[in-house]
Amino acid sequence: MPRGSPASPAVLRATDISVAYGATPVLHGVTVEARRGDLLAVLGPNGSGKTTLLKVMAGMLRPSRGEVRLDGVALGTMSRRAVARRLAVVPQETQLAFEYRVIEMVLMGRHPHLGVFEVEGARDLEIAREALAATGTAHLEGRPFSTLSGGEKQRVVIASALAQSADLLLLDEPSASLDLRYQLEVAALLDHLNRERGVTILLSTHDLNFAASLCRSMVLLREGRVLASGETSSVLTRESIAALYDVDADVRFHDDARHLTVVPLRAVGTTSATGHPGPPGPGRM
Repeated sequence: MPRGSPASPAVLRATDISVAYGATPVLHGVTVEARRGDLLAVLGPNGSGKTTLLKVMAGMLRPSRGEVRLDGVALGTMSRRAVARRLAVVPQETQLAFEYRVIEMVLMGRHPHLGVFEVEGARDLEIAREALAATGTAHLEGRPFSTLSGGEKQRVVIASALAQSADLLLLDEPSASLDLRYQLEVAALLDHLNRERGVTILLSTHDLNFAASLCRSMVLLREGRVLASGETSSVLTRESIAALYDVDADVRFHDDARHLTVVPLRAVGTTSATGHPGPPGPGRM
């Protein structure tokens, strides 16, 4: 059975999720599932609720309504240690209170597997170094984390997540603040982890081309509601981008890149450079 196919079992499923911060609603009855072996993107503009949804699906935030299940078990009934052995989170930014070397950062991923007052052993160090090698950062082992570039930091944090030995990886805006080369490197790394190691990956992003180059399925989120979900080829269309971002875009398959590409043309309803009005917005066609 192909990884991430509709016939694959749902390894992580959020059902009818609603969240509010005080009196401000953020998510409204959102249902999302990641199937075993999937590489899934949650797409949407800033403020659409992407980060909040990932926090709920990671068990870091309790929804006001709905539930999240990991392999059919309600996340709320599992201990944090049990969840961390299965699910790793890579935040958009990593802030450290102290100066850590890279190897110390990656060894933190072994904590869910250690007993009370137990320290890392030879096997934990071996796993950490395997994670560094898998992310192409073994040569950075002795470097202070704070001295790394943005792309290097992102790969080291992913290595720490891998050291958890989790088979499910959640990433919040993994390409944010990275230059083009590092975006390509991170995309290639995630694709390798998914295809070669079978890691199920769910990521949030507003970068349409990054998601299109990498992800086989997508969820489109706007103002806390799901607009569409399914395979990338059927979800990422000119019409869906107009509904998601109020932007008219050219969407086509790029033969050399071998994936869909998106070129924004104009804001919906504005006048183009030729003097002709832009296309009508969703619902007015």
